[in-house]
Amino acid sequence: MKALILAAGYATRLYPLTRNRPKPLLKLGKKPIVDRIIGKIDCLPEVDEVSVITNSRFISDFKKWRKESKFKLRLSLIDDLTKNIDDRRGAIGDLSFAIARKRIKDDLLIIAGDNIFADSLRDFVCFGKKMNNVVIGAYNIKSKAQARQYGVIKLDRNRRLVNFEEKPEKPKSTLVAMCLYYFPKKMLGLVKEYMYKDNRNDTAGSYISWLERRTPVYGYIFNKWWYDIGDHKSYREAQRRFINKQ
Repeated sequence: MKALILAAGYATRLYPLTRNRPKPLLKLGKKPIVDRIIGKIDCLPEVDEVSVITNSRFISDFKKWRKESKFKLRLSLIDDLTKNIDDRRGAIGDLSFAIARKRIKDDLLIIAGDNIFADSLRDFVCFGKKMNNVVIGAYNIKSKAQARQYGVIKLDRNRRLVNFEEKPEKPKSTLVAMCLYYFPKKMLGLVKEYMYKDNRNDTAGSYISWLERRTPVYGYIFNKWWYDIGDHKSYREAQRRFINKQ
């Protein structure tokens, strides 16, 4: 199995912190966000390589980070060849680029470079293998007001995705999609197909909506805490948790 960390965004909502530094290299406590994520992946014995996809603007920062890294996992970097927010590829564009560039033909675990959560990935991956279909991480945010900021999902009793709405004005539930996915190798071709047929919208939510109309997609609910670090408020909240823990 391969793992891919999506870290090619420009994080304008976190300016000035991210004007000259990629968001995944901001620290939570004493460690960068990306180290917290890899720490979760490091517990999965089946993962033999972690790739971080970034952009031309920040690739040098990640090269320095990799040089100083003490993880035993094989770490590789991918430059998506964009230089500013206007030519960014987006989440699915970067996913497609990474699969092609690395010639990935194994099962694939995908995590956004700003997702921090308490649960282990062990049960998530086991569930993905059992279903042998795409699985998305889900979290009950317990607030419909907050749910409006995310992709809101509904699962049936078998945990199959039956409804997905991207940032709805009136959410039907408080269960939201994390930017965390398990793709069995048989499904990787559907990423290329989506980009070829419908590359007008390369957001992860649009892709999941497209995908679930063609094949079963399942959700795995994470029960502990989760932070989607998208702005100063969420970063401060996550930072406080790790500072207090230390």
